[in-house]
Amino acid sequence: MRWLILTCLLLGSTPGFALDRNQVEGYLLPNGLQVLLKSGYERDHVSIRLVVGIGLDDFPCARRELPHLLEHLLFSGIDDSGEGGLEERMQALGGEWNAYTSSADTTFVIEAPARNQRKVLDLLLAVLQRTQIDDDDLESARRIIEREDGGHYSHLQRWLDRQDLGQRASSQLAVELGLKCAERSDLDAMTLEQVEEIRKGWYAPNNMTLIVVGGLDRVLPAYLERAWGELEAVEPAERRALDGVTRQAEANRTLVRGLLGNSARLSWLFLEPVLDNGHDETLELLQRYLDWALYSELRLKHGLSYGPWSQRESFGDSGMLSLNADLERDQVEEAEEVVQTLVERLRKDGLDPATFERIKKATIAREAWTSQGNSALADYYWGALNGYADGRFVDPAQRYRGVSLEEANQAMRELFKNAGWVRVEKPLLGYDELFWLGGLGVVVIGAGVGAWYRRRG
Repeated sequence: MRWLILTCLLLGSTPGFALDRNQVEGYLLPNGLQVLLKSGYERDHVSIRLVVGIGLDDFPCARRELPHLLEHLLFSGIDDSGEGGLEERMQALGGEWNAYTSSADTTFVIEAPARNQRKVLDLLLAVLQRTQIDDDDLESARRIIEREDGGHYSHLQRWLDRQDLGQRASSQLAVELGLKCAERSDLDAMTLEQVEEIRKGWYAPNNMTLIVVGGLDRVLPAYLERAWGELEAVEPAERRALDGVTRQAEANRTLVRGLLGNSARLSWLFLEPVLDNGHDETLELLQRYLDWALYSELRLKHGLSYGPWSQRESFGDSGMLSLNADLERDQVEEAEEVVQTLVERLRKDGLDPATFERIKKATIAREAWTSQGNSALADYYWGALNGYADGRFVDPAQRYRGVSLEEANQAMRELFKNAGWVRVEKPLLGYDELFWLGGLGVVVIGAGVGAWYRRRG
């Protein structure tokens, strides 16, 4: 009966309904699989996202890459034709697919012709149910992930990571604070048994969300209830608590990046406050305001950096906001003074009301043209799953409208309440330093040769 009702809803969809991106037909199959269906913009195409509720943060540092390893292994093949045969099947259907493992989830991404959507979903289901994994597959997946991470994890790189020297400024600070693993996982220590345990305990329908956007097949709801409803629900394992701040970090630190060059990067980093109301939208508006403030100060007024920027990131249970600028190495101190003055002025005077209102309106207007097309819309739903309830996603424009100047100022003052951490990334030597060092070397060598000749005489 459920699929009959949904079919009627899909058939009765009007163009206006289809363009209301926040209204989405959603329901649970008896086995707990959450299904989201949206009649999208391009009728001859579908975008499919299968989101599995398991990510890197669900495992301690030594086993952090296990879900990523399983993601790769699931493309090993469903029969004797192996990985190549699997890819040929998808190509024959006119589709493309990929998968990603993030901190919070593992997501399979498919783009395909609408006419083949059920066949493509059949293939994805076969991957989940029939993929057989052996030791050779495991070794191949290990090497693939190793290449994705930058190649062989050398003893030098491991030593640098252990010394808090091997990563970019924000990741480096997260390591120092205990929010992020200092070293890569040991892939060679991961076993087939561990991988299969994850597959059985987490790849369950009641831990998955299936999103389909585009030219929906009229019998898609019935197909999903019949085919995907066969997956057996399990009790997912208890999710691991996210890492929190457990250590102190130096207030100022220079990180060596490369041997020679005149460039540098300044990063001033702060832990985000946890806001009771409107957390994400308030901090996003604040971040956009800071983007403009950095641009105005560092580029327009002082000409120190062409494209300074602010950035929000998540590590463990904490958010981090950074103020960043690419500079010449001899301009770092001046830029640091400019940023410090900016932060102090904001603490004292608050956000400029006219500027905040302009940025707020621009952010709201942006929502009118983002998430255009089936793929972008499917990705939007993927990223906003926590905001779905009663057939609708929360309207982001409405959330932004609800953020007042007073709330943004309060968030800003909480953000800048502490001094933060300054990180400067630059090569070991600048060209001028190399010149003078070379000159000094010539003098030393000359003096040594002269002394040698004098002793000979």
